[in-house]
Amino acid sequence: MTENAQQQPTAPITELPTQYTPAEVERTLYERWVEKGYFTADAKSDKPPYTIVIPPPNVTGSLHLGHAFQHTLMDALTRRKRMQGYEALWLPGMDHAGIATQNKVEQQLAEEGKSRHDLGREEFVERVWQWKEEYGGRILGQMRRLGDGVDWSRERFTMDEGLSKAVLTIFKRLYEDELIYRAERIINWCPRCLTAISDIEVEYQDDAGELVSIRYGEGEDSLVVATTRAETMLGDTAVAVHPDDERYQHLIGKQIKLPLTDRTIPVVADTHVDPEFGTGAVKVTPAHDPNDFEIGRRHDLPSLTIMDEHGIITVHGPFLGQDRFEARSAVVGALKEQGRIVAEKRPYMHSVGHCSRCKTTVEPRLSLQWWVKVGPLAKAAGDAVRDGRVKIHPEDMSKRYFDWVDNMHDWCISRQLWWGHRIPIWYGPDGEVVCVGPDDEPPTGEGWTQDSDVLDTWFSSGLWPFSTLGWPEQTEDLRKFYPTDVLLTGHDIIFFWVARMMMFGLYAMDGQVPFHTIALTGLVRDEFGKKMSKSNPNAVDPLVWMDAYGSDAVRFTLANGANPGADVPIGEDWVKASRNFTNKIWNATRFALMNGATVEGPLPDASEMSAADRWILSRLNTTVAQVDAYYDDYQFAKLADALYHFAWDEVFDWYVELSKTTFFAGGEQARVSGRVLGEVLDVTLRLLHPVIPFVTDALWTTLTGGESLVIGEWPADSGFRDKDAELEIALVQRVVTEVRRFRKDQGLKDGQKVPARLELDGTALAPHEAAIRQLLRLQPEGETFAATATLPVAGATVALDLSGTIDVAAERKRLAKDLAAAEKEKAQANAKLGNEAFLAKAPDNVVDKIRGRLTKADEDIARIKAQLDGLPQA
Repeated sequence: MTENAQQQPTAPITELPTQYTPAEVERTLYERWVEKGYFTADAKSDKPPYTIVIPPPNVTGSLHLGHAFQHTLMDALTRRKRMQGYEALWLPGMDHAGIATQNKVEQQLAEEGKSRHDLGREEFVERVWQWKEEYGGRILGQMRRLGDGVDWSRERFTMDEGLSKAVLTIFKRLYEDELIYRAERIINWCPRCLTAISDIEVEYQDDAGELVSIRYGEGEDSLVVATTRAETMLGDTAVAVHPDDERYQHLIGKQIKLPLTDRTIPVVADTHVDPEFGTGAVKVTPAHDPNDFEIGRRHDLPSLTIMDEHGIITVHGPFLGQDRFEARSAVVGALKEQGRIVAEKRPYMHSVGHCSRCKTTVEPRLSLQWWVKVGPLAKAAGDAVRDGRVKIHPEDMSKRYFDWVDNMHDWCISRQLWWGHRIPIWYGPDGEVVCVGPDDEPPTGEGWTQDSDVLDTWFSSGLWPFSTLGWPEQTEDLRKFYPTDVLLTGHDIIFFWVARMMMFGLYAMDGQVPFHTIALTGLVRDEFGKKMSKSNPNAVDPLVWMDAYGSDAVRFTLANGANPGADVPIGEDWVKASRNFTNKIWNATRFALMNGATVEGPLPDASEMSAADRWILSRLNTTVAQVDAYYDDYQFAKLADALYHFAWDEVFDWYVELSKTTFFAGGEQARVSGRVLGEVLDVTLRLLHPVIPFVTDALWTTLTGGESLVIGEWPADSGFRDKDAELEIALVQRVVTEVRRFRKDQGLKDGQKVPARLELDGTALAPHEAAIRQLLRLQPEGETFAATATLPVAGATVALDLSGTIDVAAERKRLAKDLAAAEKEKAQANAKLGNEAFLAKAPDNVVDKIRGRLTKADEDIARIKAQLDGLPQA
């Protein structure tokens, strides 16, 4: 909290409107939180640090439900820790999103009839910065709508001056440690974006293709290969067979004629070939296939590039200038004319890579690129999890992490773009190569040029946990807030981002892990479990729901579905239900304030309290302990569910209702219960605040007169438990529940009053007669009382006068039908459980299920008979 916030406490809301209107509360409340500096962390504080860095959204992005989901959980974690006395830093920022942002600006230019080449590199980059200032960062304003308690004073951008310095620093260190190198390798090339993309930026999908079988060579010195990419045969430099394949022993080492060309190519033996698949012979195109590239390296084969960066054929006259897909048909036609097609084309579904940005079919292509040698870095990232320095939650997600880091290929980090961190390598006129760090002067003079490529976006975002805190400078922030505590992110970017941060964090920070816990979430889906997509009608703008139901309702719905690592279904009806919950909290707190709820003075001694008072305090402390345990285990769905049922069911539906007679009667007991209710509301609002911060802060400041729950204290379990009170109130709940069910069975309306005689003497229920009558709408018996229904329950008897309220004959007929069904169910269950042959074969869970059916049938029979006995004779 800032000094200014301490000097100027905010006046609490003094009155609660009759109805909660989120829009009138949320925006002004958030701005007050920010102005007071509640979210600004102090690096000089003596408090223990708690740090989360936000997964930086793309500068091109806007808030979607996935963001809202993860931000809700991160905000809840941070708010709770701040209330627990930690110096909590939740650091915001954005990613420059190289390809995505460049595409946006290029689309703008295209509308003007221009390309980036018309502007030149410097002017184009300036145009991107202008776009960023004008259109970028919409999501930051939307994060405010959601209530994100981030430290806006520390907002970062992956292309800002400090982070750019960090990028140059680590590039030079890796280069000097020979962990960055330049080499010609097969990469994934996007002919639309005109850049290399990494393996994890390729989306694979099953596409319909055609498998073509082609004969290479002549006569006995021939073999057949099959391919879905016939155009690439123009770049074949060998045919490979398995060394043990008897069919081709006579051909291994020989040269055979490559159709449509004037070249011959060798037949090589390589164990990579599967002799059982197809013909057992495969064409080898080292410049256009990653597996073929490796075969080519093993056998010292030449690599022939046959198409340019646009996917246009650059070799062999008849096909020169054709697009790759146009050339595919043309090549097959030419082969057919020569009689080289030995089998008709047939449909073939196969997995094809597409650019994750523009969905263009990716082309494997031999290219000179910059690479990170990931071997030692990936090993360190794996060891940090294996030795327990970093925990992955849920633990079963560790396998996915290890599958990736233990089998990681070298990382292609160069991109043929203009927007991004330019690779800090200069080339001299005589073949010199110089890496320039942030404090170095680049070489000058004739013939010196900088590498034209930029770095992969994930290179800079991989530095995020420490670069945002000021690294490579040894800043106060870095000393205070690194390592960060938890990385909360989707399991879908373990490979993109999590592994990169682990590798770079351990390398740059001398073995210090970037975070202690990796908490992985699932993906948000629609209510039917389908993936949400902008191209599908099921995509939802969370801002629309926030406008309609309030940000708290959206947040609570998302938290309530957040089981660790599991996908999160969400539908509008669920958000409406959460809106109803916020309304319930508002209305119940308003009622409580009007009826004596207070936080003034110490909590009365237990001896002064009613059983209901002691019961709710016992349940309150149990809930505090449960919620703490769930937070520590990242069980957001369970903590939200526990809070929902405690607040709605136990506080509002039971305790408030049980206490109404006390409040109406007034006196000392009303004062005691009013203080207890104030305590319960105070603690409940504190518990709810991290998940639903707006409504809870508005209510809490009114209840307590405190400045803000954002800087309030997190409740602690006092240890108070009263099992006797819990058992006593459980009896009351049983009586009320059973009689309510009976009333419903009789078709009585909820508010319909019924004369009743309660025989409670000798039971723990006796002190609660007034409350039971209030809850059940039971009138005194009166002079004309005639018991037409008698219900024995919990050791007591409730006699009701239903004369004139029900058709006794019709009710007896209905109950007789229900009794027959229950007795039939009991007979069937007994028959199965008495069958030795069935018990010997049936699984334990099946037998347990039947025993459960028998128990329920017995209970139903007892209940229905009691109802029949309680009815008068027709």
